This record gives sequence, structure tokens and C-alpha cells, in this order.
Amino acid sequence: FRSTVVTLHWHAANDPGWPTMRRTLCKKLGLIALTLVVSACASLRFSSLPNFNEDVSVGLEDYSIAAIGLVGVPYTYGGNTPKGGFDCSGLIRYVYQKVGRINIPRTTQEMGRYGESLGNQAPAPGDLVFFNTQGDAYSHVGIYVGQGRFVHAPSSGGTVRLEKITTNYWSSRYTEARRVAQAVSTTH
Repeated sequence: FRSTVVTLHWHAANDPGWPTMRRTLCKKLGLIALTLVVSACASLRFSSLPNFNEDVSVGLEDYSIAAIGLVGVPYTYGGNTPKGGFDCSGLIRYVYQKVGRINIPRTTQEMGRYGESLGNQAPAPGDLVFFNTQGDAYSHVGIYVGQGRFVHAPSSGGTVRLEKITTNYWSSRYTEARRVAQAVSTTH
């Protein structure tokens, strides 16, 4: 460390190109610091989980009941009906259209910008829960049904199923919960 300081002092006193080198060095250090801060913030967002043991109700239980009724329907990429099968966003869109006549976006990423984020608040039955399963914060979605469980259409070869959100796999990929039905119903 001491030799670095001596070298910098020598450059400052003897090198005519020092001011340019100094600006470049400061820019690079600033960029590194900014990258570290942004990385820390991003990891905090995805690592803090709400209390899934907290029972919350906001009157959206019909959405979770409808989702539970679809458990066992085959997974189909692009699917959006019980007869044709579901992918994760097709399941959500079907349930919200059937129960609340709410026409929400088709893709998981678009759904991630829809409604109201719950932050660290515990989700209520009927809220959407989002996961980072493919390197994107909004790459998978399910419907929270209470008691730390959610319904989703997970992958090829699978079926719509009910799972615990607190398992290592899902809790480590949890992004956030969003309340869609209430946000939509208050604007119409």
C-alpha cells in the first residue's frame, strides 16, 4: 500500500499526463463503487422475505380457491385453458379473468409491472408471487393461497401444483408479491 502511495505522489509531481490519469482512475473507482452499491441493493431486494406464516386476508380468496381447483392440469407452454393446459402466466391470466373478469397482461414480465408491490408485507390469498428462475426477477409467477403456499404451473412435463414458498428452492428465488385484483377493482 505504501509503495502505491509513493508511486502516486511521484506521478503527481513528475508526470505531465498525471491529471488525465487521475481523472481516469477516479472514474474507474467511482464506477466500481457504484457497481458494488447497486449489486448490494439488488441482492437485498431478493433476499428479504415477508413473513409467510402471517395470515392476511384482503377479500381475494376466490382467486386462490379457483387456482387450487386447477391443481393437476398439465403444463403446456403457451397454454391458457384447463383443456389445453397452462404455463405459469396463462394460469394467472385464466384465474383472474374467470374470477374477477380482470384482463391482466399475458407475460410474467408484464405482470411484474402490474398492480401494487407489497414490498416486505406478507401476501394475502389471491396475490401474485414472483420468482427469478431464469436470471430475470419476473421469470415465474404463481398465486399465493395462504399458509406459505402458492399454486403455479412449473415446467414442461409437470402439472399445475400447490407448493410451499418457504422451501429452499422457492424462497431463494422469491422476488416479490403484487396485489393485482385490488388495484384493478379500485380503478374501474
